[in-house]
Amino acid sequence: MLQRGLEATQALVLEHGLADPALDSVVAPHLPNLGQIPGSNSPPVANFWNLIYAGQSELMMWWLDRMAVSDHPLAERMTWFWHGHWATAVSKVIYPLAMQKQNNTLRGFALGNFGDMARAMVVDGALNFWLDNEENYLSAPNENMARELMELMTIGVNNFTQRDVTQAARALTGYSTAQSTGEVTFDPKQHYSGPITVLDTTSRLDAQSLATLLVSKDLNAKFIADRIWFRFVSDTTAAPSTLMESFSTRDIYSLVSTLVRSSAWTNPANSLVKSPIEWFVGACRALRLRPSTINAGYLQWDLSQMGQIPFDPPNVGGWPSGQAWLSGVAFQYRFFTVELMTKGDLSPIAVPRSKMVQACADWLGIPEWSTRTASTLAAATSNPLEFATLALLSPEFTVSV
Repeated sequence: MLQRGLEATQALVLEHGLADPALDSVVAPHLPNLGQIPGSNSPPVANFWNLIYAGQSELMMWWLDRMAVSDHPLAERMTWFWHGHWATAVSKVIYPLAMQKQNNTLRGFALGNFGDMARAMVVDGALNFWLDNEENYLSAPNENMARELMELMTIGVNNFTQRDVTQAARALTGYSTAQSTGEVTFDPKQHYSGPITVLDTTSRLDAQSLATLLVSKDLNAKFIADRIWFRFVSDTTAAPSTLMESFSTRDIYSLVSTLVRSSAWTNPANSLVKSPIEWFVGACRALRLRPSTINAGYLQWDLSQMGQIPFDPPNVGGWPSGQAWLSGVAFQYRFFTVELMTKGDLSPIAVPRSKMVQACADWLGIPEWSTRTASTLAAATSNPLEFATLALLSPEFTVSV
């Protein structure tokens, strides 16, 4: 990176859609349709839940491997962002097959057009089940998905009325989800077919035309640009207007490209505490370590104690950000996770002890160590494993600057 220079590094970061042999080596789990949940007293119930939990674990480890080994990680990084945006939890959905299908949908649109993504996601089975849309009937509308679709996924809080929610819920009637597969079907007889008014626009709407309407609003461009800024750059400073302008056609790659080439990265006012998954995957990439080589049970326990497990956000708003991740209780589990990384590659710091501190900064992408951190690392150069552990737990590696 240092030898390439700024522009070449920016271009490298933005690479996507290229051949990626490392990703090809990560085989997706085969998740069968397990059918309905057996009765609590039936003989197959124990085996059913064993298969469910095994599939959930396989799916999580598969995605962590993809994040850690990809030669062109932008698509995986954006898939992770969209997972938090269209937050859906396997703890309620239960079936890993439905979550796998959603994950593939998010990956397919991760750097494409947001309108196309929104139209795909409003008929995504895992999301529909998570937001109770299978309980949205003509005779008794359920407004949950309509409200969250506007508030958290397309236009933002305080940009719509309760009447908009009530009307949008009608547009989402007629859809049913097979929980075990995530397949969504549409029954026009169960759909409200009359004209409805949403955001001062009156027409006949179904789920996908509703998504098109919401995405067409300028509110959507600002909301998504602000979300990208909030999750990647800063949760305390405002996004520049150029970011929203780059999203005028709802092209996600254009938005991300503008962000990557922004001068915001050199502004010391912009910083974010890395979430547990961002920190863990960053450590694995630095150590050239596949998460699946770590005991899955131990790893999942540590990540759960840190407060973040793929496929299981705490609520529809996704995970918190920033200083919420500095909880002392949660942070201590990063110490335990580092202990699991003894198989990692430490060759980047296999240099003379006098050069280890700077070599470590270059290795981990740290612009500059604080005096205190540099002093702590210098005192540990005789033990490379301890030295690397201190670096991975340092404030400089914990915070994105």
